[in-house]
Amino acid sequence: MFLATGKGLSYQTCASQLPNMKRQWPWLKEVDSIALQSAARNLADGFHRYFKKQNDHPRFKSRKHPVQSYTTRFTNGNIAVKENYIQLPKLGLGRYAKSREIEGKVVSATIRLAPSGKWFVAVVCEVDIQTLPVTDGRLGTDVGIKQLAVTSDGLAIENPRHTMRYEAKLAKWQRIMARRHQGGSNWRKAKQKVASIHERIRNSRMDAIHKQTTTWIRENQTICIEDLRIANMMKNRHLAKHIADASWGEMSRQLHYKAKWYGRTIKEVPTFAPSSQTCHVCGYKHAEVKDLSLRKWTCVSCHTIHDRDSNAAQNIKAMAL
Repeated sequence: MFLATGKGLSYQTCASQLPNMKRQWPWLKEVDSIALQSAARNLADGFHRYFKKQNDHPRFKSRKHPVQSYTTRFTNGNIAVKENYIQLPKLGLGRYAKSREIEGKVVSATIRLAPSGKWFVAVVCEVDIQTLPVTDGRLGTDVGIKQLAVTSDGLAIENPRHTMRYEAKLAKWQRIMARRHQGGSNWRKAKQKVASIHERIRNSRMDAIHKQTTTWIRENQTICIEDLRIANMMKNRHLAKHIADASWGEMSRQLHYKAKWYGRTIKEVPTFAPSSQTCHVCGYKHAEVKDLSLRKWTCVSCHTIHDRDSNAAQNIKAMAL
């Protein structure tokens, strides 16, 4: 329809066809009806975003894709958690590994098959989040590669370099997968192993960033960060891998939503502010510090010896406030 008329599909158009489609293809009755409605809503939302030029047009989702998911909404108690069991529509009661207690009013649940072969269920709940007590703490942070972040109070947080820890193991299984016949059972096993290693890297990275951002949010009222253009920085082929592993964008995203939850303030310094080149003591601008290999420098004006990252964190805090 889109290729013929240039118009997208609305939710009402899709939802009105569902009864006829169920009669035509009986296997659709095996699926939760709300899940079908959710798929129709996602399709309509995809067209809406496309016409607003927010993304490309919706594409066909193959059942052979390694990631499969669907969303169902809470209606008349169809989603329930009982100890280590979760009840889902059409699936009934099933045992699952509960990572945390369910709080608040259940709104929906998304069931997803990960490329590693594991099944996950994400339960969305309405919760009243209490703001944290007001503090006097103000923190400036400068992110980096050698150190994940250096703060204005002098704390340097080492970069765990999660990808490097699993790099040899990942390369080994990628070689094994490349040698096997694509589409065969042994190739699929190797592909799943590669996906499992990637999943472990991601989980390790997310765990470290969540712990660090939560600590900053709890201890400080205002957190000052730099507004980085990470997509442009990733064009540097010598640093792209390390920038992606450090996940500065994810750190910023977490700080913003946690600050909104807990009543904190995030202040950003403009992208091209000379935070590394400026002496935070006297304000003298040292242009040669643009060279990333220069880690320590002495201000020619006040003769203060600066560590590059610590000085940048002090300037980010001052400029943002």
